[in-house]
This record gives sequence, structure tokens and C-alpha cells, in this order.
Amino acid sequence: MEEKEQRSNINEILPLELIQIILLRVPAKHLARLRFVSKLWHSLISDPHFAKLHFNHSPAATNTNACLYKRHGGSVAYFVYLDALFGDDNDASSLVKEVSLPFEMKEFCYPVVLGSCRGFVLLDEIDRDSHFLVVWNPLTGSGKKISNPYASPSDPHGFGVSSGSLIHMYGFGYLASHDDYFVVVGWKDVEWQPHMDCFSLRSNSWINIDAALPKPLGSFESNSCGLFLNGAIHWLYARLEDFGDAILILDLKERTFSRISTPEQLVMSECAYMKLTILAGCLALYYQKYYSLNTEIWVMKEYKVQSSWTLYEIPSGDFRPLCISNNGDIIGDQFLFDNIEQQIKFSIYNVSEGQLQRFKHHCFKGYMSSTDAMYTESLLPLPTDIKDKKKKERKEIGHQVRHECFEQLDIAKG
Repeated sequence: MEEKEQRSNINEILPLELIQIILLRVPAKHLARLRFVSKLWHSLISDPHFAKLHFNHSPAATNTNACLYKRHGGSVAYFVYLDALFGDDNDASSLVKEVSLPFEMKEFCYPVVLGSCRGFVLLDEIDRDSHFLVVWNPLTGSGKKISNPYASPSDPHGFGVSSGSLIHMYGFGYLASHDDYFVVVGWKDVEWQPHMDCFSLRSNSWINIDAALPKPLGSFESNSCGLFLNGAIHWLYARLEDFGDAILILDLKERTFSRISTPEQLVMSECAYMKLTILAGCLALYYQKYYSLNTEIWVMKEYKVQSSWTLYEIPSGDFRPLCISNNGDIIGDQFLFDNIEQQIKFSIYNVSEGQLQRFKHHCFKGYMSSTDAMYTESLLPLPTDIKDKKKKERKEIGHQVRHECFEQLDIAKG
């Protein structure tokens, strides 16, 4: 009985400030469960200010790098926690988490992962009759469904010509000065004229970006997904041999475009493919050369500084860099297929020793797809969630005030 009383009085033993300091050091995935410890903890952890403080200042929050894998034609996705992959903990539950996508799957519906930002994932829900974009926080379950007016229901993927518009580019980013998230869409109308628009989650409306693209939208792959970094969205041109300035940048605050050149030593004609990614907060290009068994990675150590491009050569083909470990090594994956299940092989490249080591496999039943955008767990709410919460609080306060007024009237009548 005494032990039960001690547990129930823990909030009285520890000051609220100390409880907050302790919780700020807890990874976001554990905080989601700790909300149910008590009403006080639920109120504290659910507070938007605490969520921002945790995401911006807590080391535990920034160390939850995960990669999202999605089953083809299904409503199930998997998060693989890359920081835990090469640790001492072999518990599968701490490495892989299965989640259900935030909408009911329909026949002929093909959800596509378009990117991530600050703990939110941008999904494209496509079916025969409609086309929606979904902004979703897998940890909290918070999300918003956005109707995409620029996609053609008859050709929603943007693969080929249709009677409707043709989508070439997507982007997803955050503007700190406005505390707002933006979904960006680059598209062509029926007359093949290019447009770029963005959806503001705070104003719940589409906004035209009145700035001319440096190069035509056809220079990008269909459904090209931009990566968010330093307040801007970045895309890689599909036809690299045509453009020295291969990376296109959209500054969300200024709504202007700029470009970054690839390394001068890079010979485009020798590359079998090229992809853009972000490693430890730096832009990076990776590719495999024709007739080569190596993967080459160029990392721009200083943003927009051309001379800071640094080369890493990975002694393995089809190596996809995912993130940088706490030791500064490069974690990546490779896809292996057979008739029954798909294996994803994870490996780590030791930068100081120049060796690829510590292979680990994870098996998935059915074929999986992935995105180059990494996911970092957070408790952050969407601006619309905050508005709804404040509206609910004002409504509850109004009910309480009215209730107290009626009580006073009853007392006066009595």
C-alpha cells in the first residue's frame, strides 16, 4: 500500500520543471506511450510548446533516424530505426515498427511516399476516382487530407499525356517564420504551360508561386520528389548532361529559385543513374558508374559552397546511403529479391578505415518500396491541430463560464 502511494505521488515529489527536463531527454517514440502515465504527463507531453522544445533542443529527438518502407499495393508500412541497427540491442521490436497508413485502402489505390519533414510524411493517395495528398505524423496519428486539383483522375501518376494536367514535381517543407508547412506541386496544364503552386496548411489554401522556373518542368522525372533542407526544397534535374547547375532550389520564404552545380570532377556520361539525398544535414549525390561495382557519393559539406564537395567511394554496387551514424559512418541499404520474400540488406561504411562492414538483413513478405527522404520521429502538431485545440478550449471555457453564471443565478433565486 505504501509503495502504491509513493508511485501515485511521484508528481508531488518531483517539481514540474524537473519532470519536463527528464522528459525532454526521452526519445519521441517512448513519449507517445508515456502520455498515458497520468493526466499531468498527458497535458505536458501533448502541449505544442513542449513538442517544439523536444524536437529543436533534445538530442534524443534528433537521434531517431528511420527509413520508411511500404508494401506494394497494401496499407501497411514499416519504419526501420537505423541508429539501432548496428547497436547491441538485437530486439526486433526496437528495430522495426509496423504501422497502418492513415486512410482506408480502396481497390486500385496506390499510395506513394513523396517526402518527409519534421516528423511528418507526405503521401500521395491515388485511386481511379480521386487524387489526394496526405500529411501524416505516424507517431501521433495526426494528419490532414488535401485535395489535389492539379492531378488528372484519368492519369493521376503523371505518366504520359491525358486530358488533364501532368504533374512533374512534388515538395514538402516548413517555413519557421510563419510556423507553416507547405506542399509544393509543379505541373503542366492541358496546353503544356508550366505552373508551380503550394498548399499552406496554416491557411488551408493553395497559393501560386509567381516565379519563373529556370528550366522547363520536362527536365525533371515525373513525380520528382524534392528534399527539404535549410528552409528550401531541392530537386535534381533528370537530364544532367544538359545542365551544369543540376540541383534546383526553391526558397520557401522568398519564393525564388536558385541552383547548385555538381562537382567539377563529375563526368555525367559515366553515371548509370544519379540520386539526390541528405546526409547529416548536407546535400549529397550518389550514383553507380557504368561497368563499375562501386557506389560513389559526393557530399556538400558546406551548403552552397562548390569547393566543399567531398567524395566517398563505397565498395559495393547499388548501395543507397540513408544517414550518417553517430560515429560519422555511412549507413545504407540494398534490395535483394527472390520468389517468396524480399530482403533488405543494411550495411555501414566505416569512413576512417574505408571498409564496408557489419551486414544485417531484414526480410519482408511481398515487394517493398522506399523513399530517399529520411523520417525523424516527433510529437509536433500541425497548425490546424493547434487551431482546433484552441477552439475546443475556448468552447470549453465558454461552457464553464455559462455554467457558473447559471449557478450564480440559481443561488440568487434561492
